[in-house]
Amino acid sequence: MSDDNTENEKPEEAADAAAAADTAEKKNPEYKEIESSLPDDDDANDFEIGEAMANDVTAIYDIPVQISAVLGRSNMQVSQLLKLGRGAVVELDRKVGEAIDIYVNNRLVARGEVVVVEDKLGVTMTEIVKSDRS
Repeated sequence: MSDDNTENEKPEEAADAAAAADTAEKKNPEYKEIESSLPDDDDANDFEIGEAMANDVTAIYDIPVQISAVLGRSNMQVSQLLKLGRGAVVELDRKVGEAIDIYVNNRLVARGEVVVVEDKLGVTMTEIVKSDRS
């Protein structure tokens, strides 16, 4: 800890903090007390709105996520499932042209429409679904 922080502490609190750091150093030789460096109120004005956050978000860019586009759902018994063969049609709970659900890591995040991109299917998002989390 620096001397600046200990000026505001009572002498017995400073002694207790020093003793705790000394004990931790003896138990773990690699232990080093790190001084907290919180930004001052003056530093908060150095960034435009969202700028500091944008720099922090880059750390999560490489995290893989699972994206699922659900065209529809259907319930059936195992006996019905086993009777399905090539060319069988399974009726889904959605109508033609109705929005599909887009899930990220099994959480509904958007709705969209199926599109064809060259010779592959794709999804275009038409609506972002608000999260239930507060």
